[in-house]
Amino acid sequence: MTNPIEQIANALERMSPAPLKTPDFSTADAYLWHTKPDHLEAIPNVSRVDLDLLVGIESCRDTLLQNTLQFAQGMPANNALLWGARGMGKSSLVKAVHAETVRKGLGLKIVELQREDLPSVTRLLTLLRGSKDRFLLFCDDLSFSHDDQHYKSIKAVLDGGIAGRPENVIFYATSNRRHLMPRDMIENEASNAINPGEAVEEKVSLSDRFGLWLGFYPCDQNEYLQMIDGYLAAYGIVANSDVVKAEAIEWQATRGSRSGRVAWQFFMDFAGRNGVQL
Repeated sequence: MTNPIEQIANALERMSPAPLKTPDFSTADAYLWHTKPDHLEAIPNVSRVDLDLLVGIESCRDTLLQNTLQFAQGMPANNALLWGARGMGKSSLVKAVHAETVRKGLGLKIVELQREDLPSVTRLLTLLRGSKDRFLLFCDDLSFSHDDQHYKSIKAVLDGGIAGRPENVIFYATSNRRHLMPRDMIENEASNAINPGEAVEEKVSLSDRFGLWLGFYPCDQNEYLQMIDGYLAAYGIVANSDVVKAEAIEWQATRGSRSGRVAWQFFMDFAGRNGVQL
């Protein structure tokens, strides 16, 4: 018969599993963080585009690349918030900048954290803190809605609490919203609170904790067409420029918008219709 004390000990162990051992990060340059159970999944082939193909965001590209290179080389650098128009290359830029550090042999690792897993970020930071490698912690499409308390977990990354953010970790996030929450949420907090300023301040100040803000704005037609020309050149596709222009303009008109994402979608359609394998 099993000893009752042993049963209690086994139950406690299941409830509070032993801390994860620091993985072997030499197997890959990119990882996905999973919970239930906590583990890092190595991603051998990252879905990304070349840095030179990101047209119309040159200023953001150069600033983020410099910041990332500083961090990868062990120099001071800032956490970064990339915010603004949809489809303008925010997440693509983060992945492309990381690829550039890998190309330079700097050994920077990227770890993607899903928004719904933010409450586990302290455990992830503890795991990364024990490694000799340097990490770019990346959260795509970060935003918060009404009564969403996940934003409090981000403070562990940006401020680090009493232990401080690990010296070998930097945090990049993308969002369509500058303050990471909808305007009506901010206005609602202000109108219903006893002290409107304090109610809004706690949540709005979250974005202020990012040392680097990079704004992305909708592209004009010339930038849109330049993106497509860049894709054609990169993949060695020769086509009549007037035909491409006419079809590209018609494509964006049917979509009701212009962006890097729309340019890429047109390029994929154009290449497929012309029998080009990518």
